Amino acid sequence: MLDLSKNYFELFGMPIGYVIDKQELLERYRDLQRVVHPDRYVNASDHEQRLALEGAAYINQAFESLRDPLLRAQYLLRLHGVDFNPATETTTDTGFLMEQLQLREELAEIPRQQDALTAAADFMQRVNTIFNKLIGSLAVDFEMPDAKRLEIVREKVRKMQFLKKLHSEAEAVEARLEEEML
Repeated sequence: MLDLSKNYFELFGMPIGYVIDKQELLERYRDLQRVVHPDRYVNASDHEQRLALEGAAYINQAFESLRDPLLRAQYLLRLHGVDFNPATETTTDTGFLMEQLQLREELAEIPRQQDALTAAADFMQRVNTIFNKLIGSLAVDFEMPDAKRLEIVREKVRKMQFLKKLHSEAEAVEARLEEEML
């Protein structure tokens, strides 16, 4: 059975770090899922079936965390001893916060634009560009994770949370625009 005391990287047999091979992650995910798949435990005891379910849930949680750049960064912070609670963390970078306010105002104006769908797509692309720049810099920051670097990472992850939420809101605007066209 699976060792649920392993961290997510150990579980997938991968080195601890921000940069991961997504194809290797997917292959190992499939291999691990085969080990704990419920069909293999149909005739097993209730205890073994429960352990298989727990293992499958742990594998799914680990896979989602490692696959998503924001969740992976949050998980790595916790592995490095940084108490990071996504629900309470917020940036204090006033320049970034002002930029967020401007972007939110721009998002609110998109439905009123002549070609609103194109504007929404362009907006999401700009948000993705900012998000991806942060992702690119995290790889370097996690290479030598001392206390100072980890605090820098923490601030970047806070910003990524803002951007991810903004992107989701833009997707919702785009979906409403598409529905109105039907």
